[in-house]
Amino acid sequence: MKHGRYPFILSFLALPVGLYAWLVILPFAQAFQISLTDWSGSSNSFNYIGFDNYVNLFKDERFVLPALRHTGIILVVLPVVTIALGLFFAFMLNLGGRSRQGRIEGVAGSRFHKVVYFFPQVLSVAIVGILWKQVYAPENFGGLITGTLGAIGLPTPVNGFLADKRFVLAAVIGVLVWSAVGFYLVFFSSAMASIPRDIYEAAIIDGAGRFQMFFKITLPLLWDSVQTAWIYLSIVALDVFVLVYLMTPEQGGPDTASEVVGGVIWKYAFKHGEQAFASAIGVVLFFAALSLAVVSLRFGRREQIEY
Repeated sequence: MKHGRYPFILSFLALPVGLYAWLVILPFAQAFQISLTDWSGSSNSFNYIGFDNYVNLFKDERFVLPALRHTGIILVVLPVVTIALGLFFAFMLNLGGRSRQGRIEGVAGSRFHKVVYFFPQVLSVAIVGILWKQVYAPENFGGLITGTLGAIGLPTPVNGFLADKRFVLAAVIGVLVWSAVGFYLVFFSSAMASIPRDIYEAAIIDGAGRFQMFFKITLPLLWDSVQTAWIYLSIVALDVFVLVYLMTPEQGGPDTASEVVGGVIWKYAFKHGEQAFASAIGVVLFFAALSLAVVSLRFGRREQIEY
């Protein structure tokens, strides 16, 4: 304060903080206000009805409850599978090669493999959705998977995987994992590069195998990175509507078999004209994501390991 630093700093912060409050915080507050009304989204008049929308939210067995169940499944499966595959591939590309004279190396062509695995990240969600919609298509429409299974004599869904209630959700999760695992492979590879190779070389001299090195050295030292990946993937799991919209029949079908929370918000807001009810779902989704991040940071905290 003596040297006038705070006014100087605040003069730079005022504009970005003001814009953030106007463009981010204010819309959130307005969404909460709308959720307490019966506004349809197409009129200038509305009435305050308190928390009725929040009460009715958990009574909607047609859309909301199936969407919550499916989103919960994605929330569990997507982070677990993606992080497991990302760690496995990153470990193999960095440390899965042969040990030569006490030194450990990655598999041959590891740089090329990283580029190949990362390739889905350069594709837009629209391209990914259209691409995999064709891959999952029925055999008579040129579906890659159904055509391959049919060629070797295995049964396939008549209308393709996306039109079958038994497979559609798993098919969507598979695409999510495929599109995300490359990024986290590179993410974990960068974190592994900061671990001194001397630690691994000492472990090799002591007779440790790849399995022991992964669980005793790599995973503990990458725990902060794993925690960060878990939070980001959890947020992605809560926001998968675009892929569901592009790939599935009825934008969440068939018969709500792939319905997710984001899709319910879109349907109530723009198809059914219930903007207030959609805002209530959005508010619940916001606090669910915020709570999930706080819980993950709180209970995933571990003592910092120095090396």
